[in-house]
Amino acid sequence: MNKLQKATSIRLFSFGTPQMRAFHMSWIAFFLCFFGWFGIAPLMPLIREELGLTKSQIGNIIIASVAITVFARLLVGWICDKYGPRITYTYLLILGAIPVMGIGLSNSYETFLAFRLAIGAIGAAFVVTQYHTSVMFAPNVVGTANATSAGWGNLGGGVTQMLMPLIFAGFVALGFLDHQAWRWAMVVPGLAMMLCGVLYYRYTTDFPEGNIADIIKPAHLAPKKKKGKGAFYKALKDSRVWALFLIYGACFGIELTINNVAAIYFHDHFRLDLKTAGLIAGLFGLMNLFARSAGGFFGDKAGIKWGLRGRVWLLGALLLLEGLTLILFSQMAILSLAIGALVIFSLFTQMAEGATFAVVPFINKKAVGAVSGIVGAGGNVGAVMAGFLFKSENLPYQQALLILGISVTVVSLLALVVKFSTADEKAAAHELESALASRELELAPAYHLKK
Repeated sequence: MNKLQKATSIRLFSFGTPQMRAFHMSWIAFFLCFFGWFGIAPLMPLIREELGLTKSQIGNIIIASVAITVFARLLVGWICDKYGPRITYTYLLILGAIPVMGIGLSNSYETFLAFRLAIGAIGAAFVVTQYHTSVMFAPNVVGTANATSAGWGNLGGGVTQMLMPLIFAGFVALGFLDHQAWRWAMVVPGLAMMLCGVLYYRYTTDFPEGNIADIIKPAHLAPKKKKGKGAFYKALKDSRVWALFLIYGACFGIELTINNVAAIYFHDHFRLDLKTAGLIAGLFGLMNLFARSAGGFFGDKAGIKWGLRGRVWLLGALLLLEGLTLILFSQMAILSLAIGALVIFSLFTQMAEGATFAVVPFINKKAVGAVSGIVGAGGNVGAVMAGFLFKSENLPYQQALLILGISVTVVSLLALVVKFSTADEKAAAHELESALASRELELAPAYHLKK
């Protein structure tokens, strides 16, 4: 560990340190939030028939599912800076479970839309996850830690596409009718979220040295209220933050959109049944098992070799490749080719997400939560904007995907806006050297034992 007690390595099979407990609990919590957030998506073809939803209404539901998350992420980033990630995540998990289970009470388009809007608030879990790993891990691994925790959390979006139709089928096998089974199926992720909230409170701490209420933290971790406001406003005025806001909208925003429309797209465009469409759609999210981690890992490696600018160069390249492969996916008319294009497109999308948050922790050390919240909110703004394309009755989904691909390609140029001063580069290099030196000291005993 370095002098701030941040971990300089990730021990995946360890649960014995506060850093690794935060790592594992944060990705599990985000996984369950993602599962609850998009649990209803693979069941939409069934719900569309029951509630008589039009394409425009489905578009509104897609927009609602991600719209409130914009504000929730901004608010949660500030709450993390003020009260710490432990309490923030506990309340978010337990309170967020209520609309997840409550959506089963919907009996009309209006009530379904209201519950879908409320569920979107749990998407703010991403900010807590990124905040918690950012304050627990040193610069040589923080990008990898951020990307892996978020990626494994995002994995919930893929698993839910595959698992929710099976949970639904399980309730049908128990004797429930279709209109009852999908409602009871949503209770499963809700209960899991509540249990996780209790465990998060019990087994994590805000910082390596303890909880925010029990310790006197360094100024850069817990600024006074007046300074905290100043840091937040400084983040708001930073053009790099808004460039990353748009960049994250072009990668995570696209992922959210695909999570919402993939099952219904494959169901309608390729005439697949509910389970098969869900399985194929789930492949997009399953790439989070390693793709987002890879983006963060290579971001860290680029940072070690070329400094902060290396992290940004990698991000721009990955976003460009995402846009090009999305264009390719939109043009696939043969199922096997569409699946292959989806997987490659997913790879670059999630690597770009990981690379984004390999840059974020270095933008403003005094407002990690605020910057994470603003950039994270950008993902949902991107999803909201994309949702309007899928709302139009006159624009086929295939054409909407093509427009998104072109848009992502253009946004990749914004990586040129994210620049760091010479002083920032030197400070980051010094912190990196310290982390690497600490890492060498940790490895030294093991090396001598081998000899």
